[in-house]
Amino acid sequence: MKIYIMRHGQAGMNAKTDEQRPLTEQGIEESIHMASWLAPQLDGVLDLVVHSNYLRARQTWQSICSELPKATKVEESKEITPYGDPAFVASYLTALAATHDHILMVSHLPLVGYLVQSLCPAAGAPMFATSGMACIEWQDGKGVLLWLEGPHTIR
Repeated sequence: MKIYIMRHGQAGMNAKTDEQRPLTEQGIEESIHMASWLAPQLDGVLDLVVHSNYLRARQTWQSICSELPKATKVEESKEITPYGDPAFVASYLTALAATHDHILMVSHLPLVGYLVQSLCPAAGAPMFATSGMACIEWQDGKGVLLWLEGPHTIR
């Protein structure tokens, strides 16, 4: 199974709460750029998308969904907000591994870095650029970080 962990696109600061921060135009463009780069790697399959219930993560998914294969299922989760529990989320993803081959999660710092560390202890807790994405190969209860890219590191 492959797990794709994405940090939301760049968000503006003009909102009453952190949960309501919208994407900027740059955030939308960079997210679409990443999705266009990712799409050929998915082999036409996207089993599950889970995105945070924060506005910027929802908008990131909405801006990239047309670039990717149609997701079989899309979930919104309040468990994958910035300070979600990485061990809990890693357990959830591990349970999904039995029935899904390609999962995309759209979330936030610092959770995305700690989640990579939970799934791939050897990788440490990497920093993600906005719209950045990591790919983890999950097999037999172990994760290997295949790549970590951002909108400025791909071509």
